[in-house]
Amino acid sequence: MVEATVIIPNLNGMPYLEGCLSSLERQTVKNFDVLLLDNGSEDGSPEYVRDHFPQVRLHRYTDNTGFCHAVNAGIRMSDAPYVILLNNDTVCDERLVEELLKGIKEHHNSFSGQAKMLQMKKPELLDDGGDYYCALGWAFAAGKGKKDRGGGKDKKIFSSCGGAAIYRRKALEQIGLFDEKHFAYLEDVDLGYRARIAGYENWYLPKAVVYHAGSATSGSAYNEFKVRHTSRNSVYLIMKNMPWPQILLNFPFLMAGYVIKMVFFARKGFFRQYVTGIRKGIFLAQKEDKVVFEKKNFKNYVKIQMELWFNMIRRIGDF
Repeated sequence: MVEATVIIPNLNGMPYLEGCLSSLERQTVKNFDVLLLDNGSEDGSPEYVRDHFPQVRLHRYTDNTGFCHAVNAGIRMSDAPYVILLNNDTVCDERLVEELLKGIKEHHNSFSGQAKMLQMKKPELLDDGGDYYCALGWAFAAGKGKKDRGGGKDKKIFSSCGGAAIYRRKALEQIGLFDEKHFAYLEDVDLGYRARIAGYENWYLPKAVVYHAGSATSGSAYNEFKVRHTSRNSVYLIMKNMPWPQILLNFPFLMAGYVIKMVFFARKGFFRQYVTGIRKGIFLAQKEDKVVFEKKNFKNYVKIQMELWFNMIRRIGDF
């Protein structure tokens, strides 16, 4: 049995697949398999994978079922003890799989481990050095756009970016898979948040490296689809994971965060999409979606809250 399954969701990713899949062939370890979930691509990429990478397991959907659905299907198709999620617009360092497996095994209480993501066009710059979440209701990538100083030690993060991360199957079976209501965006923060509530840890593993093109599927840093879904999911994330007393505690910070973002996106020409997303997010969460508060996890909520405040100060300091 393989030790890990690399799961790659794909939607019209033809320009990137050769680089991504070839880099997986060059890995220093071979105890893994690769599963590509195609979400209704119309650019010939499924046929390309079938013809040029026959060792890759290929599963096709006729329509775009969303990132979360595709990834969940891939997790269920695998029986490996670890699953590695990888964006189709990445090129992997040859030690990626080896370092991800090593890292998650070393941190015994870990739920996930994220690779260092460097910008493909400017590999001297970080694309994502670990994901964080703050009391303003913002998720952000550490070090984005800053110079990579190389090396670095493993460190705890709030959640792992699903663009290049490893997950422990036993923990996934305990807390559940990706929430398919997200469809795309912030689903990895939600998953990491639920793991944190349950007492698990998420780690940044800088010895595992990928090069990331970024916005390959959505097409740009900001577009109507991305703004609408991100704002919707940011509200859903709060309504789902925070107990009501914690929402009230953070309410002034959350309102400030949403007003700042509203002004930001208004200047970008996406005011209507942002507000529409917020409105939909408020009504998206149903009673059955809410993470049930358990007294045994109270200390985890307190720890998370401290991080939300600390991360808010940290994020403001980056401006």
